Amino acid sequence: MKFSFTQSLFARLPIALALLITFFLVSTATAQRRGHGKADTRKAAAKKDTRKAHDRASAKKNDRNSRNSRKEKATAKADRNDKNNKKLSRADRRAADAKRRREEAERRAAIAAERRRREEARRAAIARALAFERGLRTETVANISKDQTEGEDLRVRQAAISALGGHAGSVVVMEAQTGKVLTIVNQDWAVRATIRPCSTVKLVTGVAALNEGVISREDGSIKGVPYRRNLDDALAFSDNGYFQRAGMQVGNQKMVEYGTKLGLGQPTGINLDGEASGKLPTNDSDRRIYSHGDGTEVSTLQLAVLASEITNGGHRVLPRIPRNEMDKARFQPFYRAEVAVPRENLRRVIPGMMGAAEYGTARRNMDQTLGVAGKTGSCIDKGSWVGLFASVAPVESPKYAVAVITRGQHERGRYAAAVAADIYRSLATGIVRTDRNLAQTEFKIKPHTAKPPVSAKDEEDDDDTDTAAANNAAGAGGDTNVTDVNNLLLNNSQKVIVVPSVPKSDDTKLVHRTGDSKPVYQPKPSEQKPATKAPDYKPAQPAAQPKKDNSKPMFPPVVITYDKSGADPKKP
Repeated sequence: MKFSFTQSLFARLPIALALLITFFLVSTATAQRRGHGKADTRKAAAKKDTRKAHDRASAKKNDRNSRNSRKEKATAKADRNDKNNKKLSRADRRAADAKRRREEAERRAAIAAERRRREEARRAAIARALAFERGLRTETVANISKDQTEGEDLRVRQAAISALGGHAGSVVVMEAQTGKVLTIVNQDWAVRATIRPCSTVKLVTGVAALNEGVISREDGSIKGVPYRRNLDDALAFSDNGYFQRAGMQVGNQKMVEYGTKLGLGQPTGINLDGEASGKLPTNDSDRRIYSHGDGTEVSTLQLAVLASEITNGGHRVLPRIPRNEMDKARFQPFYRAEVAVPRENLRRVIPGMMGAAEYGTARRNMDQTLGVAGKTGSCIDKGSWVGLFASVAPVESPKYAVAVITRGQHERGRYAAAVAADIYRSLATGIVRTDRNLAQTEFKIKPHTAKPPVSAKDEEDDDDTDTAAANNAAGAGGDTNVTDVNNLLLNNSQKVIVVPSVPKSDDTKLVHRTGDSKPVYQPKPSEQKPATKAPDYKPAQPAAQPKKDNSKPMFPPVVITYDKSGADPKKP
C-alpha cells in the first residue's frame, strides 16, 4: 500500500514539472510583450511630439510667408496707384487742387461766420446791458422828480441827492430814536418796491443765533463748530460761511420768527401811500437764506428801521414825515412795537457793525470820527447787481439812521456805503459825541483819533461772486463774456457832479470797537492838522452858468424803449 503511493507520486512528478516550466515560459513571454508595448508607446509619443514641433515650425514659416505676401501685395498696389497717379493728366491735377481750395475756403468762411455771429451776440448783449443801465438811471431821475417833498428837510434831501450822484438807487435818512423822516430819495423804490437784502440779512441771522444760544455772547464763536472768525469779524467782513453754519443750526422756522420780530415782511406804517411789506423765506433747505437773503425781500425804509431798532435796544420806531409846521412842532416819537429779544442780544451785533465801518467792507470813504456802525450787502437780483448799506451814527447814542440801496452792473455794498459816508459828512454838525456818552456804553468804547483812509486795492468784495449769475444779469448769453460788459459799462459811466460836503473836524472823538478789535492807527503829532470849526450847513445856491465844454451832462436825455428783462427792440 505504501509502495503504491510512492510509485504514483513519482509517476506524477514529470507532469508537475512540465506545468511549472510552462507557467514560467508564459510569464516570461507576457513580461516581454509588456516591455515591448511600453517602448512602442514611448516611441509613438516622441514621434507625435516631433510631428507637432514640425507642424508649428511650418505654421510659423507659413505665417511669415503670408505676411511677406501681404506686404508684397500692398507694395505692389501702392506702386500701381503711383503709376496711375503719374498717368493723371495735368487737367485732373488742377481739378483736384481746385476742389481742395474750395473746401478750405468753405471751412474758413464757416469759421469767419461763426466769429461774426459771436461778435454780434456780444455787441447785442453789451447794448442790452447799457440800455438796462441807462434805463435804471433814467427811472431813478424820473422817480426823484415825482417824490413828495412836503415836510422833508430840503437841505438833507439835497445832500442825499448829491451823494447819490449818478447811481441808480434810493436813500432814506431819518432820526434813529424818534422815527422822524428827514428825507426819502426815490420814494417809489425806497417805500413801494422791495429787493433781496443780500448780506444785510446777516444782522437777523446774528440776532437769532445769539438768542437761541448758537453763538456765544462772550467770544462770538459758534458753539460746537470751530471757525476762523468770531461774530464781530464775520459781520465786519461779511463772512458767508460763518452765518450759513450758524443759520443752519437755528433753522428756517426760527429765522422767519425772528425776521417777523424785527419787522421784516410787514409794513413799517409810514404815512405814505402804497408801502410794500416785503416777504420772508419759505425754503428751509437753502443755506443762502442765512447769508444772502434768498427768499427774503425788503425795502430801503425797512433797512433803516432795522438798523435803528437794533441800536435802540429793541424799540421799533414808527417812521413818519411831518407834513406841515404844526406836525413838526408837535412831533413826538412813537414806538410801533418792542422787539421780543433781550436787549443784550440785540446790541451784541453792534461791534461787528462798527468793525464794518472801521476796517471792514464799509470802510471805503468812511469818516471814522463820526462813529458810524452799519452792514453792507452785495448780490444779484432783478437783472442787476445790488448794493445795500444800513447804518446809524453815532453808535453810542444814535442820532441818524441812513439806508442806501443802489442798482447797476457794477454796484456793490461798498459803493452804497460810500454814498452813506457822504451823507454823514453833510450831517456832521448834528452829530455830537462826548466822552461821557462813550463811557456809558456797555462796549467800553474809548475815544481816539482817526486813522487814514484805506486804499482801494486793500478793499474786499462781499457776498455774491457767481459768474453765471452775472452773465444772466447782464443778458450776455452763452457766447458773451460778462467781463466785457462790465468793463464797457465802467468805461461808459457818466460823469458825476460831486457837491462839496461839510468839512470834518479833526478833533472829534472816534469810537473804538471792543477790546478784541484790531489796533487803530494814530497819526503822529506832526501829521495832525489843526482843528477847524465845521461851518454851518447852508442851502445849495444856484450854480453859475458853466462854460461850454465837451463834457457830457450827468444825466443826458435818453429816449429808449425797454423792459426790465433786458430786451431791446431792434433798430430800424
